[in-house]
Amino acid sequence: MTETPSPPQALLPDTLVSLARRVIDANRTLNRRIAVAESCTGGLVSAALTEIPGSSDVFDAGFVTYSNVLKHDVLGVSDDVLDTFGAVSIATAWAMAQGALVKSGADIAVSITGIAGPGGGSEMRPVGTVVFARAEKGNDSENVVADLRRFPDEGRASIRLQAALCALELLLPEADGAA
Repeated sequence: MTETPSPPQALLPDTLVSLARRVIDANRTLNRRIAVAESCTGGLVSAALTEIPGSSDVFDAGFVTYSNVLKHDVLGVSDDVLDTFGAVSIATAWAMAQGALVKSGADIAVSITGIAGPGGGSEMRPVGTVVFARAEKGNDSENVVADLRRFPDEGRASIRLQAALCALELLLPEADGAA
């Protein structure tokens, strides 16, 4: 007879779930809908947000566009942007955030694109390079909110977790002065 495994108590790290809870609660208070466009995090931000009961009150959509083809086809990132600046760039992150905002109809969207490793890095964009962007409904599209970070190369899981935490912070109202 096979034993039925007991369900895990926590699927994701407590730090990630705790921050996701803050994001959901703060945006619920403001009646704001959120969306994310993820590449190197592969849905980790969306998973953290949906770990929170009642997150559907706030979370509209998560787009995991790992390939450039899907960044273009799903989020509308232009081939010119991808060819000129590359997938890991402020221009691409900004276009991903704008695309997520438009496709979802959310009030705020955050995007994440980067190099989690162990391969894929270069001298100019080493492993641990991650770019974030935030777009908000009604804001001038010229008002780019974006950031490039270089996380220490402490392994793929560490880079992805740090990137997810940064993306969640960008979804907090304090990050844009709305609080």
